[in-house]
Amino acid sequence: MKIDLTETTASKVNKALVQGRRTIGTPAIGMVLTLVIVTDEENAYDALKAANEASREHPSRTLVVIKRVSRSPRDRAKARLDAEVRVGADAGTGETVVLRLYGEAINHAQSVVLPLLLPDAPVVVWWPVNAPVDAARDPLGALAQRRVTDMYTAENPLRELAERADAYSPGDTDLSWTRITPWRSMLAAALDQLPCKVAEVEVEGEEFNPSVELLAMWLADRLNVPVRRLLSAGPGLTAVRMETDCGPVALDRADGSLATLAMQGQPDRNVALKRRETAELLAEELRRLDPDDTYASALKYGVDRIGEPQRAQTPLAAKAAESSDVPDAVPADATEAADTEAKSSEPKAKAPAKKSASKKTASKADSKPDSKAASE
Repeated sequence: MKIDLTETTASKVNKALVQGRRTIGTPAIGMVLTLVIVTDEENAYDALKAANEASREHPSRTLVVIKRVSRSPRDRAKARLDAEVRVGADAGTGETVVLRLYGEAINHAQSVVLPLLLPDAPVVVWWPVNAPVDAARDPLGALAQRRVTDMYTAENPLRELAERADAYSPGDTDLSWTRITPWRSMLAAALDQLPCKVAEVEVEGEEFNPSVELLAMWLADRLNVPVRRLLSAGPGLTAVRMETDCGPVALDRADGSLATLAMQGQPDRNVALKRRETAELLAEELRRLDPDDTYASALKYGVDRIGEPQRAQTPLAAKAAESSDVPDAVPADATEAADTEAKSSEPKAKAPAKKSASKKTASKADSKPDSKAASE
């Protein structure tokens, strides 16, 4: 069920929500949180689709805040609010309100959202694009216990990482961090099986991907070892290689769906590491509403300490390639053949010298009898 409201107020939107619930026969509210999505008109559809899918796991009231740009100075000075109320099948398992703000109302979005929040329920604010650097100081971010951003959409992800580290507040998180949860779980489980000490690590992935940088920062922060950043064609993260005193450990994912875990002394294993959709990432973030201390520690480690990404093959990659290949016996056979040929050629070189020496001896022997006969 959809209810369209033009030039309305927050009070009228609340009345439309009650009316919609009564119409579909569900007057009771069974939602666990309020999800506020701050986006533009271009990305509103995809963001709302992801939120509806995530609401199957977390029934919530979703408030989509779209700030519309007014063309004329007169329209910019006038405050206006249009709303679209969705309940029932059109809103997933919760309620959805699409709020379009015009003019002066754009600068006071928190005043529009505040009366529509569920009472005594946590609030999560999500910026799919164009997130503020300091989300906790944003007027809408100040209303939330959790603030979700996505650095993957930033113009310069590396610079964004450094700025987010400086402006971090408890409750901040990012979908770039959520994307590497399966990688972190798999690497931690692999190291738990080997009572070995890690010497150095390589993280390989596509360029301008903050998830690759965050994984490298997490490994460097947790293991306290040097971490090299390598570039690949992607998609996303492609490999993590660790050199330990028990042998190399490698987790490679070349196709973006199936990875191979290789450990010294164990057979290679295939691991499902597919690239997840935004709805799955959002649902994971809504499972916990307390501050993520692990993310904070990795973020504050500093992206500048990882160093510039490299394209050339490094010693760790060469060692991993050598350990996976069977040694070739051709060079040894070639060396033996060369030695045999050298030995067989030595007698042929000395034979003429012996022959000349025998001739010289024979000539001396012939000359002695002649001299003796002459003397006689």
